[in-house]
Amino acid sequence: MLIAVPKEIHPGEKRVALIPASVDRLLKNGAQVTIEAGLGSSIGIPDDDYRKVGAAIENNRGALFQNADLILRLRKPPIEEIPLIKKGSIHISFLDPFGERFLIESFVTHQVSAISMEMIPRTTRAQKMDALSSQANLAGYVSVILAAERLPKIFPMLITPAGTLTPARVFIIGVGVAGLQAIATARRLGARVEAFDTRPAVEEQVLSLGAKFVKIDLGETGQTQQGYAKALTAEQLEKQRLGMAKVCAQSDVVITTAQLFGRKAPLLLTQSMLAQMRPGTIVIDMAVESGGNVEGSKLNEEIELNGVRVIGLGNLPGRVAVHASQMYSSNLHNFIEEYWDKDARAFRLKLDDEIIKGCLLTHQGQIVNEQIKNLKS
Repeated sequence: MLIAVPKEIHPGEKRVALIPASVDRLLKNGAQVTIEAGLGSSIGIPDDDYRKVGAAIENNRGALFQNADLILRLRKPPIEEIPLIKKGSIHISFLDPFGERFLIESFVTHQVSAISMEMIPRTTRAQKMDALSSQANLAGYVSVILAAERLPKIFPMLITPAGTLTPARVFIIGVGVAGLQAIATARRLGARVEAFDTRPAVEEQVLSLGAKFVKIDLGETGQTQQGYAKALTAEQLEKQRLGMAKVCAQSDVVITTAQLFGRKAPLLLTQSMLAQMRPGTIVIDMAVESGGNVEGSKLNEEIELNGVRVIGLGNLPGRVAVHASQMYSSNLHNFIEEYWDKDARAFRLKLDDEIIKGCLLTHQGQIVNEQIKNLKS
């Protein structure tokens, strides 16, 4: 089976889908791997490093698609590239399936089996393949580093002959994978950290990291089967905003991480809440790519609203592209190895497997994922 890995062409994307260490593992299992020339150049990996482990190098991008049985990439493909992909082949990447109806339909039309990395279930067995979590983990780290760089204060308490400097106060809203890493990173830097989540069950995790859990009575809340917070009612959202406003007003840094899987991110910080914050406060909107948690935040921009600096930079994992590539590459090869037939030296789509059922969107000219199928109808 020929596995092909094209270069990422999304503007500003430095991450790569596969690093040489993962290529080496796939080759030892009997795969053939061909990469597009220059695949790793964005993170300082020359073609020779891939060649040394046994990968072939292809300069013709079109030929790469036409010959491949399995295509691995990070970003969703431009729709004009799908007709270039060989009929019956398998394509694996992030696909934004809830927002890319025409892309999914194009996979159907050209009879390409499309696997979405976002859709891998959050189960114990699938943890090693969960790219959404691995990238969110790094995003949480980066968000704190961005805040620390821009805040006109230091994070830790400092006792000096000139006086005592009090620690910065950091408020994390949303305690998923990204939020937990943000808490841990801010604590390592010495900040005083508070955190809130609609799921009371995460309080223990917050406390274990040395942060304070902010309690707001919202009535009945919960989480989905995949561990995501459930959407709140309008009344619950208003109660949440009122409860958070006081904490935000006392904070030096506020980081919002709340996202709803397959839906627009909830609005958590309004203009009136920003107006109550001290000038110089840093707000990081980690959900800006899915609609934003902060009213007025703009994708890939840093703006000032009432003296508060609102940062809406996208692709936070891409700012630590070496480690982001390492983690994503590991997720990919773990996924492939799970379904690799060593005797046939091929990747097998086990259609009755729970992980495949969750992430396989199209197969044999049809939409086979129930969530996407229902969304389409």
